[in-house]
Amino acid sequence: MTGHPNGEDGYTGVATLLVGGEEFSVDVDLRGHFQPIDGRYRWYGRIRRHEQLSALLGGKRHDAVLRTAEGQASGQLSDPDLWDRYRITGTSRPPFAIATSLTEIDGPS
Repeated sequence: MTGHPNGEDGYTGVATLLVGGEEFSVDVDLRGHFQPIDGRYRWYGRIRRHEQLSALLGGKRHDAVLRTAEGQASGQLSDPDLWDRYRITGTSRPPFAIATSLTEIDGPS
C-alpha cells in the first residue's frame, strides 16, 4: 500500500486487468477513500497506456476486474484521456489493502 496526499489510501504498481475475455499486465496508480454519506468505499485511478488494451476497447467504456498482489475488485473502465490512459473506478472493497479497524488507522492506544 502506498500513501497518498490528503489521507487517501492507494496502490501504485503492476496489476492484472481482466476485460473482454482478455488478461493484461498493466501499470496502475490507484487511490480511494471512504464516503461517509452513503457508507461506501470509492476507489479510482489510471491505467498506464497499453496498446493491446486500447486496440481491444477502441476508446469505449467496459466492465473489468483488476487484480493486484493485495486483492481483486470489479470496476468500470471509462473513456481514455489524451494520453490514452484509461480511468478505472469501483465501489466497495478495492484491489489494494486498506485499514479495516480504528487500531490500523490510529495505531495502538
